[in-house]
Amino acid sequence: MKKVLALVLAAVLMLCASAMAEVSVSTTAAELELTGDPTALKVGVILVGDENEGYTYAHIEGIQKAAEALGVPAENIIWKYSVAEDATCYDAAADLADAGCNVVFTNSYGHQTYCQQAAAEFPEVQFVSMTGDTANRAGLDNFSNAFTKVYESRYVSGVVAGMKIAELIANDGLSAENFDENGNVKVGYVGAYPYAEVVSGYTAFFLGIQSVVENVVMDVTYTNSWFDITAEAEAANALMSSGCVVIGQHADSTGAPSAVQAAQDAGKVAYSIGYNVDMLAVAPTAALTSATNVWEVYYEYAMKAVINGEKIARNWAAGYAEGAVAITELGSSCAEGTAEKVAEVEAALKDGSLKVFDITKFTVGGETVTSTFATDTDGDFVYDTDEAIIDGAYCESYYQSAPSFALRIDGITELN
Repeated sequence: MKKVLALVLAAVLMLCASAMAEVSVSTTAAELELTGDPTALKVGVILVGDENEGYTYAHIEGIQKAAEALGVPAENIIWKYSVAEDATCYDAAADLADAGCNVVFTNSYGHQTYCQQAAAEFPEVQFVSMTGDTANRAGLDNFSNAFTKVYESRYVSGVVAGMKIAELIANDGLSAENFDENGNVKVGYVGAYPYAEVVSGYTAFFLGIQSVVENVVMDVTYTNSWFDITAEAEAANALMSSGCVVIGQHADSTGAPSAVQAAQDAGKVAYSIGYNVDMLAVAPTAALTSATNVWEVYYEYAMKAVINGEKIARNWAAGYAEGAVAITELGSSCAEGTAEKVAEVEAALKDGSLKVFDITKFTVGGETVTSTFATDTDGDFVYDTDEAIIDGAYCESYYQSAPSFALRIDGITELN
C-alpha cells in the first residue's frame, strides 16, 4: 500500500512539474534574443477600464514598458478602453483581428468567453485572456490564459499589516472595539466578488498577518463590482465602524484607502493596504503599502514570443522569483523593522522555502485540509480534478494560471 501511495504521489508531483514546466516558459523565453522584427508586431489591447482605474492602469503601464523594451512602436498598439464584459468584447476582438493585430490581450475575467470566441474564428491571431481559466478546456492553439502569483505579494502586504498591528499592541495603541470577544484583533477586507481570485488573495493576506500576529480575525465584505469608489468607501467605513484596524482590498479604486485616511484624520486608529497602485497620494498616513503586479514581465515575454514566431504558453503564472509581483513603497506609518521583515519574507518566497498556503498554517472547520482539487473541468465553478495539496501546501496556480484557492479558512468571515 505504501508503495502504491508513493507512486500516486510521484505521479501527482510529475503533473505539478509538468504544469510548472509550461509556466516556466515565461521566464526562459523572455531571455531569448529577438529573431523577428519588433517593428512589425501589431498589438491589440482590450481593457475593462482606463487609466483612471488602478488595475487597468497597471496593465497599460506594463504594455507600454514592454513595448519600449522590445522596440515595438507605440503606434503599433491599438487600445480599446472600458470594454464591457459582454458581446462588446467579441466585437472589439474581431475589430482588432481585422485591423491586422498579431496578438490580442484582454485584461478581465468577464472578457474570457468573448476572447475565446474570437480565437476560434481568427486562428492566425494569438489571443490572451488575463485571469481566465478556460484555455486548457478550450484546447485552441491560439488561446491562452495568464495571471501573476499576486497571492504572494498579498501575503507580503499582510506581513506589513501584521507588523503594524504588533506595534500597536506593544504600544497599547488599540482600544476595546478593535478586539473581538476572544481577544483577537479585528481586520477588514473589501472584496469585489466571491471568486477564487479574491478568496485566494484575501486568504494570503490574512495568513501574512497571522505570520506576525496570530490572534487576528478578518471580516470580508463584497461590493459586487471591480471598480466602485462609493461602494468601496462605504464597505471600508462599515468595517472600521465594527472595529477593524486594518482594511485590505481586492477592488480597483481608491475608495477604501481614501475612507481609511478620512477616518484616521477624524481620530480613528485605522490603516490601509491597497491593491495595484501606490495609495500614498490619497492616504498619505493611512496607507502602509499595496500588493501589485509587475505586468511588464508577462507582456515582454508574450510579445517577444510572437515576434519570434513562437506560441504563447497556454497557461502562464509567475511571482516573486520572476519579478512579476511586488509591494509598493512602504508608507511612513509602517512599523519599525518592516522593511527588513519584508526583505526576509520576499527572499523566502523567491527561494521556495516559504509556501503561502502551507496547510499547517490554517484549518477549515477546525480540521487540517489534506486533499482538495484545483481544476474545474466543465465550467461549473466546482473544482473537480487535480489534487491541489502537494508536499504540505496548496499548489496554487500550478494547473492553470488563474487562482483556484477557494477554501474558506477559519478566522475569516464573509459578511455578505
